[in-house]
Amino acid sequence: MEAQVFYDIHQPIIERCRLGDRKAQYEVYKLYSKAMFNVAIRITNNYAEAEDALQEAFLNAFQHITNFKRDSTFGSWLKKIVINQALAVLRKRRVQWSSIEEHDFEETNDSGDEEEMNFQIDTIRNAIQLLPEGYRVVLSLYLLEGYDHQEIAEILNISESTSKSQYSRAKQKLMQLIKK
Repeated sequence: MEAQVFYDIHQPIIERCRLGDRKAQYEVYKLYSKAMFNVAIRITNNYAEAEDALQEAFLNAFQHITNFKRDSTFGSWLKKIVINQALAVLRKRRVQWSSIEEHDFEETNDSGDEEEMNFQIDTIRNAIQLLPEGYRVVLSLYLLEGYDHQEIAEILNISESTSKSQYSRAKQKLMQLIKK
């Protein structure tokens, strides 16, 4: 199977970054920083830590830009770096992941929950910020960043069932917070 190469509209700027062009690096920062900050803040839930994670991620990306293989867009490659950096911030806080095997939880029927979530974006965003870190991270990676549970398990170094249970509990807790 042949590796697929993606055309990135920002490729000329990326090439200048590979050559160490500081102005090109600043252009790339301006192009991607807002979206990448949003990724970082959804994971860290802390403005200052998200800013730090973002800066570290860009430094890391520019230092290792030769590792960018063009088998995806630059934005998706950078997003992985930002996610990993934001997760490193959480690890420093020593997030305790709760395994499904450690707790007894009632089965709930959540069919229809998605249809009922017709609320204002600000209400949902505020409720997400109130979630415990483990819940918020899994929910953000699954719903907002589009990762599946297997990928989340690999990223967070947890089991797939733990990812699923964290996501399920996050949805339940989110619904409770929204109904308040």
